[in-house]
Amino acid sequence: MSEKIDQLLNRGVSEVIVRKDLEQKLLSGKKLRIKFGIDPTGFDLTLGHAVVLRKLAKFQALGHTICFLFGNFTAKIGDPTGKDKTRKVLTNAEIEANSQKYLEQAGKILDISACEIYRNNDWFSQMTFDEILEVAGTFTVSQMLERDMFQARIKAKKEINLVEFLYPLMQGYDSIPMKADLELGGSDQLFNMLAARPIQKKWGKVPQNILAMNLLVGTDGKEKMSKSLGNYIALFDTPSEILGKIMSIPDETMFTYFECLTDIDLDEAKTKIKQHPRDAKVFLAKEIITWLYDEAAAEKAEQDFIQKFVKKEVPDEMPSFTVEQDEIGILSLISQVCGFTKSNGEARRLVQQGAVSIEGEKITDPQALITLDTGKVLKVGKRKFARITKS
Repeated sequence: MSEKIDQLLNRGVSEVIVRKDLEQKLLSGKKLRIKFGIDPTGFDLTLGHAVVLRKLAKFQALGHTICFLFGNFTAKIGDPTGKDKTRKVLTNAEIEANSQKYLEQAGKILDISACEIYRNNDWFSQMTFDEILEVAGTFTVSQMLERDMFQARIKAKKEINLVEFLYPLMQGYDSIPMKADLELGGSDQLFNMLAARPIQKKWGKVPQNILAMNLLVGTDGKEKMSKSLGNYIALFDTPSEILGKIMSIPDETMFTYFECLTDIDLDEAKTKIKQHPRDAKVFLAKEIITWLYDEAAAEKAEQDFIQKFVKKEVPDEMPSFTVEQDEIGILSLISQVCGFTKSNGEARRLVQQGAVSIEGEKITDPQALITLDTGKVLKVGKRKFARITKS
């Protein structure tokens, strides 16, 4: 159990509040009420959401209760986190339609039948103004203005809606009727999740613990995965779409995907990424597709990708060369075996420029050794191809 707890509190986790207290609760065998809230502001859940959902599923497997909250009231305000302008106000019909879609998608990862489902309109629509003022009195204006996104808006002379100041207070108050022991969310939600602790204390409750998860960078390799930025991979994307999008992510972002979206040993993941980035992406994509769909879907997506994107560039006819050894240096293969360059120095420059690939995988290390256990296609530049086999 201690090993499971260590994994729960470390893998893909940015911060734990308060770690020692949470560890003691988990080791005691206490079954926790775990809050996860989401504002249904769109139709798609993404792999960014899946980071938290996967962690929730692991808690659920240990017998803890997942309390799934739809912010159908707070969605009308819009979470200001990471936004440089006030969000568009949604209608009740739009919010409810999005809620049902979210629930369906979350069911790919969580056992929804075992979750408690909440909507915060149930209590916020009933609160009196006196009760709202009581919640608001928990924080000061200066505490709100310390938030990075508000500071950025002030410097840019952009509007801050006063109602947005209330958002973290409302998210914090949600933990009272939900009786939350622990809240999970992305690291960008830490301020909002922390807001619950003083509110719970004021209401005579035990302050909740917090597990803030790492954020996924989107397919653009720059910004957090976001529906509004369009750099996301949706849980309801087809297997082929998922694989294609994973193949487009920058190599340097891959490790976080492995850490947050798979159970693969992290040292193994680092090795895969270092040795064969393209193969590592295929492996990563197939792992994700397998738990969202099944193994057969993952295999088919890989074959479709190879047929569509890898083999389409390969001409039907090309020169063939055979070598006797089991493996050969990439520079020798290019210049000596195939004669595509006049020297190893020219071959080295092509490799370093990213102009050389084997079976569609780019080779950037001039010292790379190519294993010839099966026939392989070498591509140099845009037009030079050769089929290499072992004699």
